[in-house]
Amino acid sequence: SSFQPHSKDMALKAQKKILSSMANRSSVQMFIDDTTSEILDELYRVSKEYTGNKAEAQKILKNLIKIAVKIGLLFRNNRFNEEELVIAKDFKKKLNQGAMTATSFYEVDFTFEQTVMSDLLSDCRDLLLKLVNTHLTTKSHDRINRVFNHYSDPQLLTKLYDPSGPFRPHLTKICKGLNKLMEDGTI
Repeated sequence: SSFQPHSKDMALKAQKKILSSMANRSSVQMFIDDTTSEILDELYRVSKEYTGNKAEAQKILKNLIKIAVKIGLLFRNNRFNEEELVIAKDFKKKLNQGAMTATSFYEVDFTFEQTVMSDLLSDCRDLLLKLVNTHLTTKSHDRINRVFNHYSDPQLLTKLYDPSGPFRPHLTKICKGLNKLMEDGTI
């Protein structure tokens, strides 16, 4: 019957709406594991210290969480076609490459190359936008752009990777988390 997919669409839309309104710490724990949560906490701290603006940092993190949860929802509801699943696979590969590069730059002082990191993040952003193109609203696309543009900011990355810089403890925890996610096969 033609009614079935329509009700599924409505249910998915309702789920996305509900999740958007409850993208706070306690509800997020239902969807995000502890390691990812720790990485997100550190990314928030980096954003807050870098921008000097708590509200801005919270907004960036909230956008990041909304994106992750909505994409997870789309996956769980089998919304992606074959072509999109190939894009998703490419995204996961690129994310893994990004995580490996991020940790490698951290582990070996003075190997950090800002353009390499920026390019990897831009590639991830582009693949993600392609993946959700027909599934999420323009507002969600804007969120993806804002989050990736923030974290691929050359000045932020340079400060983050400064071996004697103030962000070093955050980077240590982020990389520790990324290593664990890579070992678990999560990314």
